[in-house]
Amino acid sequence: MTRNEVAVPETRQVSGVPDGLSPGLDGASVAGERVVRLPRSGGFEAGLGGAEFLQWGRACVAALERARAEIDALNVFPVPDSDTGRNLLATMRAAVAEAESVAVATVYGVGGRTGDVDADAEVVAGATGGRPPTGAAGANAGGAAGGGGRAAEQLHRYAAAMARGAVSGARGNSGIILSQVLRGIAESAVQRELTGETYRDGLARAAALARDSLSEPVEGTVLTVLDRASDAARECLERGLAEVARAAADGAARALEQTRDQLAVLRAAGVVDAGARGLLVLLDTMVAVVTGEIPARREYPPAADPSHTGRGRAATEPMRYEVMFRIAAADDRRAAALRARLAQLGDSVIVAADGAGGWTAHVHCAEAGAAVEAGMAAGAVRDIRIEYLAESPAAEAGAGWTDRVTSLSGGRCAAGGTAVDRGVLAVAAGAGAAGLFEAAGAVVLDAEPALESAALLAAIRGMPHREVLVLPNGALPAHELVAVGVAARDAYRDVLLLPSASMVQGLAAMAVHDRARIAVDDAFAMSEAAAGTRWGSLRRAEERALTMVGTCAPGDGLGLVGHDVVVIDRDTRAAGQTLLDRMLGLGGELVTLLVGTPAPEGLAADLARHIGAEFPGVEVSVYSGGQRADLIQIGVE
Repeated sequence: MTRNEVAVPETRQVSGVPDGLSPGLDGASVAGERVVRLPRSGGFEAGLGGAEFLQWGRACVAALERARAEIDALNVFPVPDSDTGRNLLATMRAAVAEAESVAVATVYGVGGRTGDVDADAEVVAGATGGRPPTGAAGANAGGAAGGGGRAAEQLHRYAAAMARGAVSGARGNSGIILSQVLRGIAESAVQRELTGETYRDGLARAAALARDSLSEPVEGTVLTVLDRASDAARECLERGLAEVARAAADGAARALEQTRDQLAVLRAAGVVDAGARGLLVLLDTMVAVVTGEIPARREYPPAADPSHTGRGRAATEPMRYEVMFRIAAADDRRAAALRARLAQLGDSVIVAADGAGGWTAHVHCAEAGAAVEAGMAAGAVRDIRIEYLAESPAAEAGAGWTDRVTSLSGGRCAAGGTAVDRGVLAVAAGAGAAGLFEAAGAVVLDAEPALESAALLAAIRGMPHREVLVLPNGALPAHELVAVGVAARDAYRDVLLLPSASMVQGLAAMAVHDRARIAVDDAFAMSEAAAGTRWGSLRRAEERALTMVGTCAPGDGLGLVGHDVVVIDRDTRAAGQTLLDRMLGLGGELVTLLVGTPAPEGLAADLARHIGAEFPGVEVSVYSGGQRADLIQIGVE
């Protein structure tokens, strides 16, 4: 991350969305019945601007969170790994995070981006749950106050950002196909708002992109359902976005029903296609955002035992892996050559572009190293992920196989390609911080409003891994952690509690986490990274108190290094700048600023600019943490 770049990691929830974006209604119609209204939506029949499109993205995240278990339970193709819902959710979170980072960068003038600052400020406020920065109070959320041109410009900026984020953060083949849906909409929304005509064009473009990205398209899957949704949108006689969105969603719902009879593996398991079910969630959410009405859909029963569907790995077949990586500096010719080479190595091959020069590749194969080498021949490879494909969830006997991911950087591969049964449990306060840890591969335990030792113990015992590394991140005192660690260890599970006293230390530890190492080496490296990160925090005094540097009054800005107050100043920004001066006076190369919910508007940007002016060469990463206690949590590495 470059200096002074601002990123908002994820949106975990949309305020006011009811619990049933995909209601489990026995006997509910497959298409057309609308019985619930989505608050704070509707009235956009004429079209969507950028802020409303991002509202759709956030609502998709919330909807996928609710539908994830149902979608996972349907997943038997191309492998019965029960993670399609999780992959779609992770991909959509990455898409929304990228768009929100563009909005934040526009508002705070980071990275030289320009745009409708007032409208973007409303988006930033929606992402963080706080007030928009000064000057945004009277702006129209969709940018209409600045005219249709501004709204169209903002829409394309956010749609393109969501496509980039989805391709970059795609998980599984379903995630990559989702990224192509977003890319299709983005490429159709150049210089125009999302109208019925734009949506028609976007779905058609998405269907074409998704098929082009696969080496062997299979009918009866999400590809078929996306085609039918596009056809239904094109055949809709009405021109308004509401009517076109309803037609596309209803067409997808009808096509989804047919998938169980189009593909033998789905018919054997008695299920519809999981990826297509996820696509329907997204299309229904568009209807909900545009009209305020949530289409009622039936809840589909889970698959029969995947081991009896005929898709299980034969006993004589070698181990297979899901390999994914990002490619830069490639072109269409190299991508086509890579797609052909990966098809020789395995199946489920997808090589998809983000529309901005980046590509993501996916393959199921027995030779993970050969797949990565093929990627290197196409361009600069990064963000390599290798996951062992188990025969079925039952075959792993509860070993947590879906989390057996080896994250690699710089082209390194685990010796022998062996997956390790190890999980990381991280305690985090705030939705944004939780998203950072989840994106790094950790399971997150919410620390707010207060964490009890019993909850931590239950979370550790709930981890399906043989080895569990715990990042407490300062949520419990040392003596309680020791007691929890003793109670959690048993004959089945090894538990190592790492010395992370803050979330910024925990993030530093996750940056060096490597499942290719044995547990003790991994724990040592993570502990060393945490210990090598000096941490502090900026808070506001709530009451009069005596500190080691004097007496503070309510409202004073307090700068802490560790748990000790070292700065008191009536001006919160001045307190933060003095705190940074003292922390960086001892040296440092990277500063992480984790922004809390109560932070005043512009505070993080001011502190980032202060670092850039006073400590040239020091990189600054700013994230929306969402924690309630600290205005800013600071890490210096």
